[in-house]
Amino acid sequence: MKQNYKYTKTIRFWLLTGLIMLIGQVILGGITRLTGSGLSITRWDIITGVIPPLNAEEWVEAFELYKATPQFHKINATFNIADFKFIYFWEYFHRLWVRSLGFIFLIPFIIFLLKKKIDSYLVKRLVVVVLLTMLTASAGWIMVKSGLINRPWVNAYKLTIHFVLAMFVVVAMVKTVADVYNFETKTKVSKKLLSITIAITFLQMVFAGLMAGMKAGLYYPTWPSMDGEAIPQVLKIGENWTWANMINYDSYLFAPALIQFIHRLLAYTLLALTIVLFYKLKNKLEKLSSLWLNYTAVLIVAQVVLGILTVVNVEGKIPLLLGVTHQLVGLLYLISLYFLYYSIRNKNA
Repeated sequence: MKQNYKYTKTIRFWLLTGLIMLIGQVILGGITRLTGSGLSITRWDIITGVIPPLNAEEWVEAFELYKATPQFHKINATFNIADFKFIYFWEYFHRLWVRSLGFIFLIPFIIFLLKKKIDSYLVKRLVVVVLLTMLTASAGWIMVKSGLINRPWVNAYKLTIHFVLAMFVVVAMVKTVADVYNFETKTKVSKKLLSITIAITFLQMVFAGLMAGMKAGLYYPTWPSMDGEAIPQVLKIGENWTWANMINYDSYLFAPALIQFIHRLLAYTLLALTIVLFYKLKNKLEKLSSLWLNYTAVLIVAQVVLGILTVVNVEGKIPLLLGVTHQLVGLLYLISLYFLYYSIRNKNA
């Protein structure tokens, strides 16, 4: 981190806006997934894709392309043009948002660079963010293509890669914002437990992606048990522990049960770790760090409660508001952990 460079308020606001828009992009991705909208646009046109269908003829053409997909034939065969427009809107808005994010980054970046308002360190940081964003977008299209042939949903593992890459983009932006705002402390604080909590949170994000991709939340809609069992019966049968069962998650219960079981365990683990972290650090931090510590504690409790409410309110599908809020709070929890981590960097270290 370069600590001697003074960034203007405009640059700080620009980067903070970028982070907020990245959060919005992840949440729009969640809405797109929960509404089953992700496969509604069957082409990826970087330039012409900015313009949606503008008349009845163009809408019919787009709908005919969707009718050729497995999702239409196997799930949405009763859709009319109005139903199609609804799912098209969310996928279009999701793609338009990321394009807008690109312009919000690119145009000010060029202006600030020409006016020499940013140093080489920030240029390098932003290049990392842009490259990760491009990689995430590419993985997103590969994910979408996996649902356009033979199967009506995207591949769970490709969805997870796309989601985890999105987390990397957010974390890279958090690091940039923390550096630009000069997050640091004069107090020496151990970061060991916090680092462990962050690592497990990232692991939880992987399982969150798998939960979404396998639609594992639709199974075992009970709490605290999983349909009356602490450990689902399907996980107790040794013959079920095969890679084939992990691949064929659409046709057999084993993989969704395993993913949900581990997801629950990791949630309880993070709750316990965050509580311990809170009590170990609450009297040792400066004001800014203490604020982020409080956020982590509130967010993890809210996240566990939201997870429970989401599960017990499943009725054939994930409740949209609860599901999206659960994803948002989980992301904010991850962000708060990283801001806490960067806020306890020691000036004299």
